[in-house]
Amino acid sequence: MTETTFLILRTCMITLMTLGMMASMTEFRFGIRKLLGVLGLYLLWVLLSTWALLRLGGEVLLYRLLLLTISAPAVALTYWATKDSPSQAVFNYTTQILVSLLSTSLIRFFFPAPLVNILLTFSFFAVIIYLEWRFLRKPFRQLITIMPSGWNMLTIIPCVFCGYLMFVAAWPQSYQENFSQRIYGYAFLVPVVVVYTAIFKSLLRQYRAQVKKQNAKLLAFQVSALQQQLEKVSEGAEAMKILRHDLRHWLQTAAALAERGEKEALLKFLASAQQQLSDAQPRHWCHPPILDAVFSSYFEQARKQEISVDAKISLPDTLPIEEGELAIVIANALENAIHANADLPREQRKIRLMMVGHPSVLLEISNPCTGQVEFDSQGLPVSRQPGHGLGVQSINAFCQKYGAVCRFSLEDSSFHFQLVL
Repeated sequence: MTETTFLILRTCMITLMTLGMMASMTEFRFGIRKLLGVLGLYLLWVLLSTWALLRLGGEVLLYRLLLLTISAPAVALTYWATKDSPSQAVFNYTTQILVSLLSTSLIRFFFPAPLVNILLTFSFFAVIIYLEWRFLRKPFRQLITIMPSGWNMLTIIPCVFCGYLMFVAAWPQSYQENFSQRIYGYAFLVPVVVVYTAIFKSLLRQYRAQVKKQNAKLLAFQVSALQQQLEKVSEGAEAMKILRHDLRHWLQTAAALAERGEKEALLKFLASAQQQLSDAQPRHWCHPPILDAVFSSYFEQARKQEISVDAKISLPDTLPIEEGELAIVIANALENAIHANADLPREQRKIRLMMVGHPSVLLEISNPCTGQVEFDSQGLPVSRQPGHGLGVQSINAFCQKYGAVCRFSLEDSSFHFQLVL
């Protein structure tokens, strides 16, 4: 294998595998056929530009123009095909390029033989792509969902690192021919590891802070819902006390009407008394107290926003899971449904809820939806609004913990959420 053939093959393979690393952490907005077509055209460009640069100035010219001819187009095309914001996309892609540059240069330093180098490079990338897809993709996608802002400053870090490595690799000559350039390049591993460790810890703290904030909000809601329900029970008890005091007068009035034979007036009076008794009793939706408080609180919120509620609930006294965690799922789903109704005309506002507890727990909530909804590769709805998306992630975490199955869908201008446990 000639040196030129080796460099062209190596460059194309590294480019393709680096794109694979980018794709492993990315949600695309195009179909596979269109993506493969764009990828084929881009790889043809990489092949021709690499061959031309090697002919014109050798390996050193290839390194000097690598950012413009290969890296920048890869970042631009990948961002064009994805759903991520510019700062999130650039941080992801330049970090992948940084990993690619460092790892491939180390592999070539220790294994310069062309065939061995290509085999080891391919094996390394295959393992990295699998590990990123298996272990990093999901937490990274969750992170950018609940933290849609604050990525601009982070983006500068991998961009500066990549620029430094490309400069050291190509000036004043190829790093393969200059020992001091290799030292500067490989010694750069230390600050890269230190900085990215700090970034990881910072992102982890922010993620945990967001989760704690959401959990605290939901816990406060549960307490508030229970307090409201207790207040309603207390008000109902006081009303019943007054009604019991008035019962004697009611009976006397009813007896007087019956003696005079005023049947129609008697029926109206009894209907009015029955209505007063019904109004004095607080509405209960189910036996489990926390769930009952959640339903009462959110249905009351919906009523205040003139959203009609059609609820059919049949639950046993006890459930096969922790009631508080299920209450959080229902609270998140109802909160999303109420928000979705807020911008609709009053006559279109509606929430349908059906929940049964036997033979298994089944929950279905639907609401009108006139806009478009994006879904990720897991079928979860994606929100681009700051601070949104935590509720869906909380529902997904609940399903994973208890082995439940959830489904989000948009059908006939109606958004559906289904949960089976």
